[in-house]
Amino acid sequence: MAETLKDRLVREIVLTGPMTVADYVTRCLHDPKGGYYATRPALGERGDFITAPMVSQMFGELIGLWAIETWTRLGAPERVRLVEVGPGDGTLMSDVLRAARLVPGFLQAVDLILIEPSAPLRAEQARRLADADVHPRWLSALHQIETDAPVILIANEVLDCLPARQFIKTEGGWAERRIGVTDDNELTFGLTAIADGFETPGFEVEPGQIIEISEQQAAFGRDLASLIRAASGAALLIDYGRSKPEAGDTLQALRRHQKVDPLSTPGEADLTQWADFPLVLEAAVRGGADVTGCVGQGAFLKALGIEARAQRLMQGRPEAAPVIQRQLDRLTAPDQMGELFKAAAIFSPRSLALPGF
Repeated sequence: MAETLKDRLVREIVLTGPMTVADYVTRCLHDPKGGYYATRPALGERGDFITAPMVSQMFGELIGLWAIETWTRLGAPERVRLVEVGPGDGTLMSDVLRAARLVPGFLQAVDLILIEPSAPLRAEQARRLADADVHPRWLSALHQIETDAPVILIANEVLDCLPARQFIKTEGGWAERRIGVTDDNELTFGLTAIADGFETPGFEVEPGQIIEISEQQAAFGRDLASLIRAASGAALLIDYGRSKPEAGDTLQALRRHQKVDPLSTPGEADLTQWADFPLVLEAAVRGGADVTGCVGQGAFLKALGIEARAQRLMQGRPEAAPVIQRQLDRLTAPDQMGELFKAAAIFSPRSLALPGF
């Protein structure tokens, strides 16, 4: 029988000691031989989760209008780099570019960049965008983007893919939650003493509560700030997560649209943790950029005009009105994606007033 990712993780933990939650999530998602993204489709009905662009074309169209209006407020430069980080199967960018046809000058100015290290996903994105008005080029990292033109960047459900370490407050102090191995070679959570240097959170935490600290999310905020400061422009972040510092274990695993034990099937389920917007935005400010407040996705999309867009679609296709209404509710209702999902932006110069905020 072929060795599984779980077999390798167990052997590694036995040899080197308990693994941080962040390292475990990274291995489960990106291990080249057994990682989730290396072995199966993640998106859509065939995958394990559905993102906002797949709910309705309205989401991508409104993001497209946000990009156009941001370009206009930047002075409609002759050249602008439109960037998407983690483009998935290309659905969001396809909808963005369709909306952009309303303003030909914007399309003519666009240098389209997709940040995607995965060769299979690049191929899927190329197929999706084969007939687009603007053809993309692919890069693997933010630092590869040229800074001689303004940047308008979109990162939808990127932060939740950047894992966090977990720490728990005990009666005796703080400990780190790590993954170990039981006597019968099963993965299990345990606690490891913390060496000196742990910075306690600046908010109240009760014994037994877990806090999450994502070094990768903070680094992403710093990298965005560096890019936006150098080039000018704006980076739009949309994700599910927290808008204020708070305790909570947000690690979850989705397999075939159902929640499962994160330790049960390494590499066979999508693992995520909430976006930490306060952490990311603070890192961006420390990096010298300006930031907006954090608003609910529903409020953000309504400010951009999604309700009017839904009405126009329903008038054009009366037979589809119930479906369009359900899509609108899914994206904006407080008990669906409207409040759990948040939007925020990192921008420069300070005088730039961004739509939707």
